[in-house]
Amino acid sequence: MPSLRIATWNINSLRLRLPLLKELVAALDPDVICLQETKVPDALFPVEAPGALGYDHTVFRGMKGYNGVAILSRLPLEVHEAAPDWCAKDDCRHVAARVDAPGGPIELHNFYVPAGGDVPDRAMNPKYGHKLDFIAETRAWFAERPGFTRSVLVGDLNIAPLEHDVWSHKQLLDVVSHTPPETEGLTAWQETGFVDAVRHFVPSGQKLYTWWSYRNRDWRASDRGRRLDHVWVTPDLQGALSKHVILKDARDWPQTSDHVPVCVELAL
Repeated sequence: MPSLRIATWNINSLRLRLPLLKELVAALDPDVICLQETKVPDALFPVEAPGALGYDHTVFRGMKGYNGVAILSRLPLEVHEAAPDWCAKDDCRHVAARVDAPGGPIELHNFYVPAGGDVPDRAMNPKYGHKLDFIAETRAWFAERPGFTRSVLVGDLNIAPLEHDVWSHKQLLDVVSHTPPETEGLTAWQETGFVDAVRHFVPSGQKLYTWWSYRNRDWRASDRGRRLDHVWVTPDLQGALSKHVILKDARDWPQTSDHVPVCVELAL
C-alpha cells in the first residue's frame, strides 16, 4: 500500500545545522520534511541543498535571525496561500502547501508558534500575550473551515498540552509552555478538526517528550523534557496512521537542536 511519511523538526537554524538534514533522512527516510526556526531570509535560503538529498520541491518563509518555516518534499507541492498574517506581525511562523500524495492531495500546515517568553502574565510579558493571541487566531481560522479533510498540521507548537507531556505537571503549571491558558487554547485549536497523531500511538498516560533544554548537561539522565512538537491529522486520516517515530537519538547529534524530529507515516 502506498504511504506518506512526514517528519517535523525545529532545526534551530537551517544554515548552522544543514549537515544534520542528511542524518535525519538516513534515520527516517521521510517523503516530506517540515522545518521550523530556520532563521534564514528567503533570499539566502540554501535552495540547492534539499535537492541534493532528493527533495526537489520546497516552499519556505523566512526572515533574518528569527522564526522561519520550510517544507521540503520529494513529491510535488503547491503553495496554499489562504491563511492570514497571524497577529498582523508578518513574522514567518506558518507555511502551507498541498502535497501531491497517493490518493489525492494532502493539505499540509507547518507552524512555529511563539515561545511566549518566561513570565506567564499578559500584562507583564507581551510575548505571552502574543502567544495566546496567536493560538486564539489559529483556532478561530480553522473553526471557520468545518468539514475539511485530508489535512495534516505539524510543527513546533511550543505547548505541552497533556499532564504527561512534561516531566512534572505540578512543577510546570506556572511555567510557559504548560500553563492552563496555553494548554486550553491549544486543545481548543486541535478540537476544530484534528486528531493528535502521536498520541494515537502512545497513550496519554505515558510520558512523551520531544524537547530537552540545553541547560541539562546530561539530558538523558535528568530526562526533564516536554512534548512541544506535534503532528495532527484530520479524523478521516486517523485510520491511515501506521507508524510514528520520535527520533530521540538526534538530541545527541553534534551541534544539534534542543528539539528532536517527530515522524508519522500514513498508509494511503
